[in-house]
Amino acid sequence: MSPLVQLAVEESENPLIPPIPELVIGFIAFVIVFGFLAKKLLPNINKVLDERREAIEGGIEKAEAAQTEAQSVLEQYKAQLAEARHEAARLRQEAQEQGATLIAEMRAEGQRQREEIIAAGHAQIEADRKAAAHALRQDVGQLATDLAGKLVGESLEDHARQSRTIDRFLDGLDETATKAEAAR
Repeated sequence: MSPLVQLAVEESENPLIPPIPELVIGFIAFVIVFGFLAKKLLPNINKVLDERREAIEGGIEKAEAAQTEAQSVLEQYKAQLAEARHEAARLRQEAQEQGATLIAEMRAEGQRQREEIIAAGHAQIEADRKAAAHALRQDVGQLATDLAGKLVGESLEDHARQSRTIDRFLDGLDETATKAEAAR
């Protein structure tokens, strides 16, 4: 027989259907392996799955408890934040009031100092005016005495006489100035 013919004869048998003895041996091996897996591996797998399920359920419960606690802490923080904002607004208001009070006090102090400076300036001006009037009176008196002495032809060197003459002259000038102001 040629190899092609032998190949054709072997092909007439269905390669997808194994021989019966192989099926029986395969079935027995399957039952042994399945029994071993069911006895040894399946309880361990179920145990791991149960532990995992309990861990997941416990984790969910813990997560819910943690979420509830986090929510309460968040509410507390929000309340504290609102209180802190209220306190900050109150402090800001107090600072503004104190600032306004301080500004008013500083203005009043500045006004008082300004008035003191103005009063001191007026007093200084008045003192300077009096000193200038006194010096002017002496100079005018001296000139008037010299002029009067030349006009009268006698010496007015006597101090008492000189003072009386100067005073009469200046009083006359003051009266003339008063009458001129009243006429206006």
